[in-house]
Amino acid sequence: MARDIEAKLARKVADANDAYSLIEEGDRIMVCVSGGKDSWAMLHLLERARRVAPIPFTLFAFHLDQGHPGFPTEVLRGYLEEHGFEYVIHAQDTYSIVKEKLKPNQTTCSLCSRLRRGIIYNQAQALGATKIALGHHRDDLIETLLLNIFYSGQLKAMPPKLFSDDRRNTVIRPLAYCPEEWIVEYAQLRGFPIIPCTLCSTQDNLQREAMGRLLDRLSAMNPNVRGSAFTALSNVVTTHLLDRDLYDPNAEGSPAPATAEELRQALHI
Repeated sequence: MARDIEAKLARKVADANDAYSLIEEGDRIMVCVSGGKDSWAMLHLLERARRVAPIPFTLFAFHLDQGHPGFPTEVLRGYLEEHGFEYVIHAQDTYSIVKEKLKPNQTTCSLCSRLRRGIIYNQAQALGATKIALGHHRDDLIETLLLNIFYSGQLKAMPPKLFSDDRRNTVIRPLAYCPEEWIVEYAQLRGFPIIPCTLCSTQDNLQREAMGRLLDRLSAMNPNVRGSAFTALSNVVTTHLLDRDLYDPNAEGSPAPATAEELRQALHI
């Protein structure tokens, strides 16, 4: 039942909030709603949290209409009004910019997301939001970790709470602890009006999708692969990595490196 899966997801949202202080007294949270399953789930779960929270905070749904041809904004608007959500729909054509700038066969996601992020940050300030809520879930964090390892040479994922570079905005990810499969089930049971991104739907070879398929294959051999990978994000052993800014092997209290003579003796040479 929808109520059961909602309760499970709500507990995960509460756990993330307890761990990272995502929501604070007096917050006005801008909940970014794209029309996808994740943002609908986040909006409902945050509204549920608002109703029972021991501290007062408010939220409103924010949708950026990027000018995608055929995007059914009226469906999104109708759902928000039907369910009584405060909302803002801001229209700014980034679709034309993306199509103009990119060459044939180039993926649009990177440029599109940069443009979208800049607009969202500015709108958050204009609308008096204290936090920006994004709908990234547990699987997104894991896939981002793999993407950065394989394609960027960085050991980096997505934090549940992030201060923007200009320190003007605080981004939170309330679904950070929520498995995607739970969100899929929840969305189906609630009957959310899922609106796909028409700009991205034809890009079958996106790197993020490849990471998802990789995790699916690994999960077929070990069903706990995603859970283990997620646990690793909060179980970092800096002494077993190569970043010397994180760990100085010669610092006080660290094991001293072996001398050349000690190595020769150990290797019997």
